[in-house]
Amino acid sequence: MSLTISIAQINPTVGSFTGNNQLIIDAINQAKKDKADAVVFPELALTAYPPEDLLFRPAFLKKVEVSLQEISQHSDGITVIIGAPVKRGKKLFNMACVYQDGKCIHQYAKQHLPNYRVFDEKRYFRRGKTDGIITIAGHKIGLLICEDIWREKPAVKAKKAGAEALIVLNASPFRAEKTSERMALLQQRSSENQCPIVYVNLEGGQDELVFDGESLIYDSSGQLAFQAPKFKSGLFTQPIPFKPVKQPLKPLPINVEACIYNALVKGVKDYVHKNGFPGVMLGLSGGVDSALTMAIAVDALGAENVEAVMMPFRYTADISIADAAKQAKTQGVKYREIPIEPIFNSFMEALSAEFDGLERDVTEENIQARSRGVLLMAMSNKMGKMLLATGNKSEMAVGYATLYGDMAGGYAPLKDVFKTCVYSLARYRNSLGDGEIIPERVITRPPSAELAPDQIDEDSLPHYDILDAVLRMFIEEFQSVADIVAQGYDEETVRRVANLVLLNEYKRRQSAPGVRITKRAFGKDRRYPITSHYRWYL
Repeated sequence: MSLTISIAQINPTVGSFTGNNQLIIDAINQAKKDKADAVVFPELALTAYPPEDLLFRPAFLKKVEVSLQEISQHSDGITVIIGAPVKRGKKLFNMACVYQDGKCIHQYAKQHLPNYRVFDEKRYFRRGKTDGIITIAGHKIGLLICEDIWREKPAVKAKKAGAEALIVLNASPFRAEKTSERMALLQQRSSENQCPIVYVNLEGGQDELVFDGESLIYDSSGQLAFQAPKFKSGLFTQPIPFKPVKQPLKPLPINVEACIYNALVKGVKDYVHKNGFPGVMLGLSGGVDSALTMAIAVDALGAENVEAVMMPFRYTADISIADAAKQAKTQGVKYREIPIEPIFNSFMEALSAEFDGLERDVTEENIQARSRGVLLMAMSNKMGKMLLATGNKSEMAVGYATLYGDMAGGYAPLKDVFKTCVYSLARYRNSLGDGEIIPERVITRPPSAELAPDQIDEDSLPHYDILDAVLRMFIEEFQSVADIVAQGYDEETVRRVANLVLLNEYKRRQSAPGVRITKRAFGKDRRYPITSHYRWYL
């Protein structure tokens, strides 16, 4: 006896019960047309993931109850498995709710609640303790939810309880290495339990998280039987392979730059659309960061919804102005130039008595950046378009950015992208076959903030190859200065970088959210006190 299942790889919005309900009901109706025995939705698909402290609000949980009741009425002739937060007494659980013919026949509570990196589920949920075995079309199916499959025991227990296959509901966010890790895990779990696995994942952007979809099916021998596309919603109706497939699929090739770029595009697109902005604007400086940010914005939203502003000053190179204008014309965005010299001079005149007798320093550089920030925020306010900040992770790590200046904005697409990766992504975008979107000179010339005569970034920072390597080890791998120095890096440089990271925590707390692509992004991934005398790296 066969079993056909529809994988609903959907892109819900947190708290949009009307919109999410319709997504779910449309998928159920399509699954019926596809003659599926069951349709499976991702973890917390009803509310979208993560709903965070909305889960503390009784009215929110009441909406969940009402929505589940509505969805249950569409389960005639099909099994519907959907993720939702469900309260039992005073306890809240991360549930997989199962409906057949208008009735709830089972609820499985997630057994392992992650509390690391971006996950904080123990703040909200209680652990489930019982197996989730249901029957669909005569087959016993075991239910698991996300973290459960990353642990060994839940799959083993479900198999011992009679499960012929496992269905796993997931809200697994993207990061650059995740595909290979997921596939290795599912291959291991399916082969060691001799049990096929249907892995259903969420798709879409939610604040700094991006869910890449890529739902998967593995047969009982650990062979890939189905792979859904990344960063694309859809309903995928497939048979569960109770026997090893005769012709296993080859996993789609992984292009790291393509994955990261598409994650950034998806993050910007969903953040802008789900928050109701008509478009975005950004400062286009002629440098690689703003150039890549604009390319991402255009690919996410369309050129008609992107505006770019070049704000030259006396230190702005002619080639920066030319390259910014060239990219704006190539991509077809609305573009304007507004010199900041008059604004800067007004500030300096107003402060002349206060600064009398004091040497020029970084203060004057910051006034330039803040002049630009004031202009951009004013235009954003007046036109209703969200401002994109253009800074990268390397700058955010060491504080090479100006509060209320180039850090101004509602969203920072490159916040978790190291500078060396920015260059890789710029070259990747130019390789896509639609021409030189980012002028080659923008990629090849030495990077500069252009806030002082003949300034380049390496006047203030180590070479980015060195800086990014040290930052990865210090931030993402928790290595000490001694550990990093032992790998051949200059001790003075490493100590300086580590100190800059710690000193600039206050800036990062005031920065815009941005797409998470690494295993340790600034934000939920990394929570350190601003005021602290502890220097663990010493």
